[in-house]
Amino acid sequence: MSSDAPTVSDAPTAGDADPKIAAENVRKVFGRIVALDDVSLSVRENEIFAVVGDNGAGKSTLMNLLCGVHRPTQGSLSLDGRPVAFDGPDEARAAGIETVYQDLALMDDLDVATNIFMGNFPRKGVGPFSVVDWEETYERAATIVDTHLERDIDPRAEVAYHSGGERQLIAIARALAFDPDVVILDEPTSALSVDATELVRETVRTLRRNGKTIIIVSHSLDEIFGLADRIGVLYRGSMAAVTNTDDVSTDELRSLMVSGERS
Repeated sequence: MSSDAPTVSDAPTAGDADPKIAAENVRKVFGRIVALDDVSLSVRENEIFAVVGDNGAGKSTLMNLLCGVHRPTQGSLSLDGRPVAFDGPDEARAAGIETVYQDLALMDDLDVATNIFMGNFPRKGVGPFSVVDWEETYERAATIVDTHLERDIDPRAEVAYHSGGERQLIAIARALAFDPDVVILDEPTSALSVDATELVRETVRTLRRNGKTIIIVSHSLDEIFGLADRIGVLYRGSMAAVTNTDDVSTDELRSLMVSGERS
């Protein structure tokens, strides 16, 4: 390993544990386009696993298979060792998988708590006579932010007044409102400042400390080396390599991304 390869100091203690979520020999075809071809990966419980690759490598397609947006053309998925086949993101959510997309989809003119629980509000009353329990909404939002993210964000403040890093945390909090076991993060530090990037990184580490399994989809090598325990490299729809982060150099990872081979 070359001297420019950063290492990860807070790797999980699970070792070679059984996979939390896995894909086996997955192939995804859109018309005449083969987006993924015979891709396999396994992500351990309480691990930070990064999926990297150049544009068009298949990162988004793999993410969308794992979170139920698409079904594999061939191959299979498993969760906690059991086969799963999701007919949409709601089924993946019910199984304990949440995704935070790059565009975040936050509503600036609404407060933090409303963004966190939109479509998932705590309610009081019975059946058609139930109404949003606003007191519970703000209390639960504060708990998610304070306890699970370990951040000081006012649940009553409008989202518009928050920084880019804080907005990313609010989107993560929205995912945590569904109490997932697996959190998929799509380019979580894209276009963020240095300070905001570090804020998000610290939050991802906090999620892992709190028992979550994290999958990061990214093309940022700094982000990957700063967070991931292991890395899966996609190249033209195939898995070129799966490696421990401290077993690959920056140059080797770059080479895998652009050519499918180590330099």
